[in-house]
Amino acid sequence: MTLSPRDWFELLQWPAWLLAIPLPWLLRALRPPPSTGDGAALRLPIGDRVREVVGATSPRVVRGGIGVLAGLAWLLLCIAAARPQQLGPPVQPPAKGRDLMLALDLSGSMNEPDMELGGDVVDRLTAAKAVLSDFIDRRAGDRLSLLVFGRQAHVLTPFTLDRESVREQLADSVVGLAGQETAIGDAIGLAVKRLRDEPTGERVLVLLTDGVNTAGLLDPRKAAGIAANAGVRIHTVAFGGDGSMSLFGFRLPSGGGDEIDETTLRAIATGTGGRFFRARDAAELAGIYAEIDRLEPITRPGRAVRPRIERYPWPLGAALVLALLAAVRSRRA
Repeated sequence: MTLSPRDWFELLQWPAWLLAIPLPWLLRALRPPPSTGDGAALRLPIGDRVREVVGATSPRVVRGGIGVLAGLAWLLLCIAAARPQQLGPPVQPPAKGRDLMLALDLSGSMNEPDMELGGDVVDRLTAAKAVLSDFIDRRAGDRLSLLVFGRQAHVLTPFTLDRESVREQLADSVVGLAGQETAIGDAIGLAVKRLRDEPTGERVLVLLTDGVNTAGLLDPRKAAGIAANAGVRIHTVAFGGDGSMSLFGFRLPSGGGDEIDETTLRAIATGTGGRFFRARDAAELAGIYAEIDRLEPITRPGRAVRPRIERYPWPLGAALVLALLAAVRSRRA
């Protein structure tokens, strides 16, 4: 990398100190000449001969050498005071992750056993936990938070980089922990309250539910408007089967299958700049969270910077050495 004169000048933190370099010579030039007195000097006939013999070691010659050392020391001292710096190699700053909140429905319908996982029939919550746990594993660098909701909404884990603690709280969650009903609007409102203080542009909520809003004080669409105004992006996931379960390869009715309000969930996502997804089984749910993982990437290329390395100790050390040499010669003169 070639540096222009301006670049070199910018590598001095305090370049104004360079204006002090000619100061000693200016003071010397402005100093009045010493008085010679009124009396005539005594002239010796052998004066010229004496000057020839001792001229090489005269104090004037010695003082001249001392002056050169002192001048160089002052020059280096001014350069050191200007604080010279050197550009180091480019450094890529670490990528920053998202502030990502996971909202999980724990209403009674999540206990519906209409999912398959590893060949076994499981309830919706068990399938959701398995997919979410894998999703959490892939979000290294994110600050994650876990919110659960039923009749009420609760934040189980505040924003943290500790994915293991989020995973443990997820594993301990059970159906009915927050009530049997579904308060989607209140869940969004609580998420917005927690995300509002996070950096703009990185506020993301992923909301998974298998029902319709049946409880709470806040309407989901109004909550989505509040989220949009706060810059919170919401991805909604409608999760649940068709009210049937598989037995020996046959689909049998399970007696459940509450209707999912896809229209409202789609409007929430669209109004906040997010995406709406529909998952009818665990495989589709895993694919959805993989897609969300792609939509909300962790690594973002940062702007490479070149750190400034301090170099003032070099001229400062040289100035001290020259000043010591000048002092030693002055004592010997």
